[in-house]
Amino acid sequence: MIRRLYDWTMSLAGDRHAMWALALVAFVESSVFPIPPDVLMIPMVLAAREKAFRIAALATLASVIGGCLGYAIGYGFMDTVGMPILEFYGKAQAFDQLAARFNDYGGWAVLIAGVTPFPYKVITIFSGATHLNLGLFLGVSVLARALRFFVVAALLWKFGAPIRAFIERWLGPLFIAFVVLLIGGFYVLRYL
Repeated sequence: MIRRLYDWTMSLAGDRHAMWALALVAFVESSVFPIPPDVLMIPMVLAAREKAFRIAALATLASVIGGCLGYAIGYGFMDTVGMPILEFYGKAQAFDQLAARFNDYGGWAVLIAGVTPFPYKVITIFSGATHLNLGLFLGVSVLARALRFFVVAALLWKFGAPIRAFIERWLGPLFIAFVVLLIGGFYVLRYL
């Protein structure tokens, strides 16, 4: 099933309605869809490098709006809609443990999920379910998703097709390392 969704998503990149398709994929990926918008965004930027930053802006906007849907699912529909989605991603048991401490570190969780390969949709739903401050959620979501999509767009704009393999293989681990260093730096400043 995932492979068919992936192939379908890739086929949208060449469509004349690719921008609408990207907006749709970025929107639904932030709350329920398993395929990240990068799969569609990368070939779109390679096909029209002059539109790289417009494509990244659209992906960011649609993703954050979709994140609001995830937040709403968690906030208002956790039992009927949210839990089945979390069960699909294998995160239902972890919910009770995370909910107890989530709001203390919720902004960091949104940042980490927004830039790393961790499913952002899980954190959007957790944020709503635990009633994370909506302003904090939105601000960090915009920052995280913009960072993720604009870095990809900038690399593709600058280096073109040769950077694609690097992005697909190493960008996730590099974002994880960045977040670890960022959090580690704040920890060092606070406790040393």
